[in-house]
Amino acid sequence: MGKLKAVVVVTMISTALSILWRATLHLEDNESFVRCLLDHSHPSHPISSAIYTPKSSSFSSVLESYIRNLRFNESSTPKPFLILTALHESHIQAAVTCGKSHGVQMKIRSGGHDYEGLSYVSTLPFFLLDMFNLRCIDVDIETETAWVQTGATLGEVFYRIAEKSKTHGFPAGVCPTVGVGGHISGAGYGNMMRKYGVSADNVLDALIIDANGRLLDRQSMGEDLFWAIRGGGGASFAVVLAYKIKLVRVPETVTVFQVDRTLEEDATDIVDQWQHVAYNLPQELFIRLMLDVVVKSSGEKTLRASFVSLFLGDSESLLSIMKERFPKLGLSKSDCIETSWVKSVLFWSNIPLETDIQVLLDRTPQTLDYLKRKSDYVREPIPKAGLESLWKKMMELEKPRMYFNPYGGKMAEIAAEEIPFPHRAGNLWKIQYLANWNEAGIEAANRYIDLTRRLHEFMTPFVSKNPRQAFLNYRDADLGSSSHGKASYSEARLNGMKWFMGNFDRLVQIKTEVDPTNFFSYEQSIPLLPHQVHLDDDM
Repeated sequence: MGKLKAVVVVTMISTALSILWRATLHLEDNESFVRCLLDHSHPSHPISSAIYTPKSSSFSSVLESYIRNLRFNESSTPKPFLILTALHESHIQAAVTCGKSHGVQMKIRSGGHDYEGLSYVSTLPFFLLDMFNLRCIDVDIETETAWVQTGATLGEVFYRIAEKSKTHGFPAGVCPTVGVGGHISGAGYGNMMRKYGVSADNVLDALIIDANGRLLDRQSMGEDLFWAIRGGGGASFAVVLAYKIKLVRVPETVTVFQVDRTLEEDATDIVDQWQHVAYNLPQELFIRLMLDVVVKSSGEKTLRASFVSLFLGDSESLLSIMKERFPKLGLSKSDCIETSWVKSVLFWSNIPLETDIQVLLDRTPQTLDYLKRKSDYVREPIPKAGLESLWKKMMELEKPRMYFNPYGGKMAEIAAEEIPFPHRAGNLWKIQYLANWNEAGIEAANRYIDLTRRLHEFMTPFVSKNPRQAFLNYRDADLGSSSHGKASYSEARLNGMKWFMGNFDRLVQIKTEVDPTNFFSYEQSIPLLPHQVHLDDDM
């Protein structure tokens, strides 16, 4: 027993020394990385004030300030060894140079709405390049364009446009705190997509820092790379610094409404009619269908269908269209609210319309939750019997909600290969599955994630197949991830085909050409062609 105790003690000491040695080595590596950043600092734009390490008093607050999913703000969540809150393009160039020379992973964060935290969490040692300081917006109404840095939020973009024009807008998401960088590089969409397409369809130019640290625009990067960063996910190819967007015309008066109907108010028949008309309505009219379970005054559960709309026109014109094309909803004059386009953003964000539009400059969401999201595409209407079975399943599961976002209009006119985003003609609408909860801990997370997966699984007969399509910006870890090793191409192809379909192979080719060492990599990034992957590529 004495010898055994001695062996145990020696082993414990050996293990402790090993851990101490690795920690010391890691600390030395981190200090070396900081020195590298400082050595590459531009004299006119010192980088020191943009560097935060765990020793910095503000490290935690900087990290947590743009975490929008509380699942990734736990004490157990892996943290970066350094945060760089870039203040100038030279800081990004230094980050790329030092990241490559030190062989460490770089994560790029703009608004923090990454559903799976892939922009600021990793199991590998990593540093975070946070873009939130780079949020300049230069609107030029004369040319109907704007240069927007990727650290800006959609709300800031909408506000700056409205400052200069009542008759211009930009087709993008309805959540004001979403960051421009992730939104546009993953295609982006909003309630004007039936009129003007997705956000990436309305990008004219871009500024990037490539894998060699070069500042490039559309002309110098070339059309292939410019194509890739408009829907293919910019973080696979470069750091996108800014996009030049094309503004679109909107009327001075638009109309919004939200009408709720339960099963007792003929929701099944109304939803069935929505399925057949929503994608065929005039391009100016977008009607989202939201499904959730509510409890009646009697204590019984029922299904609620909510129809939320933006119409680029006045209420009289809208009522005429609805009476002819979607009469079962029974829309009335009292349901309609006429307002400006920028105020309609408040309506869609559940912000009272009387609120000053300066609220769009707030960069923090009204609430923060634990959440899970998934996505699907629907190619033909769901039979009534299928809808009724869906209502039963939703009432059984209770928590997950579903949003149906109709396509058609401009979306059906743009070729699948025009940009990497392929989900155009043939799809009637996109589904987002949503679960939000307020309970901390892994048990609660597992429970709600499982409920969402079960609803997604239930929908299998009613959605796209071979492949079952998914939307890149609705990040979903269930679709798999890549180790970025020798098998990364085969691993990544499984989910890449769901996001990009026939565009996947072109994205891989471009990735291989512009980033042959795979520096811009993360768990669901575009892989290299197989012959480019080496055993030592472990990032």
